[in-house]
Amino acid sequence: MPVLFGFKQLAALPEERITDKISRRVLSGKQSMMVWWKIKAGAHAAAHKHPHEQIVWMLKGKMDFRIGDERRSMGAGDVAVIPSGVEHEGFFTEDTEVVDMFAPPREDFLSGGTPDYMKKG
Repeated sequence: MPVLFGFKQLAALPEERITDKISRRVLSGKQSMMVWWKIKAGAHAAAHKHPHEQIVWMLKGKMDFRIGDERRSMGAGDVAVIPSGVEHEGFFTEDTEVVDMFAPPREDFLSGGTPDYMKKG
């Protein structure tokens, strides 16, 4: 996935299938990244952490989410901020769409492939 400049239609970005339950569209600039996820009920993003700050914006569906020791059920319109290096995980109880923003961009997402913590989800 290249770093983009100027205008784009999010729905026109290539959709990458991660697992049979998870797909994403990635948009990256030089200093930040946005990922639009489509996740089917029953998927799980296993506990993980990374050096990037992450902002989560729920578009639709439901997710049981843990950030550090705090747990919440999130639905459409909810947002969360995950500081760099803090462990988190999500359980998707219904079909969900969520947008994540990362700073700096995640090099592993730019190179494609399935993150280890999503391989079973």
